[in-house]
Amino acid sequence: MIQITPQMRILLAVEPVDFRKGIDGLAAVCRQALVADPMSGALFVFRSRRGTALKMIVYDGQGYWLAQKRLSTGRFNWWPSASGKAGLELDAHQVHLLL
Repeated sequence: MIQITPQMRILLAVEPVDFRKGIDGLAAVCRQALVADPMSGALFVFRSRRGTALKMIVYDGQGYWLAQKRLSTGRFNWWPSASGKAGLELDAHQVHLLL
């Protein structure tokens, strides 16, 4: 189970990703676009192109956790715009509000 704690580093990918990607594809996005190590224990949050789903990956020391949330209606209202940054660091409270 993914538990989001206040001490956890959380990185949000600003650009949407192809949701056909699995753990390996998302880990590659972490390395290339976010310039972060996916095995660092940080939680990485990705949004689908249409804004109706989120995927999160985190490495817990033994393996990766992959979680997906898809809205039945509507879209995620808030998402940062691409202002020259590939990623944005969030607090645990902000991620809870997003979810």
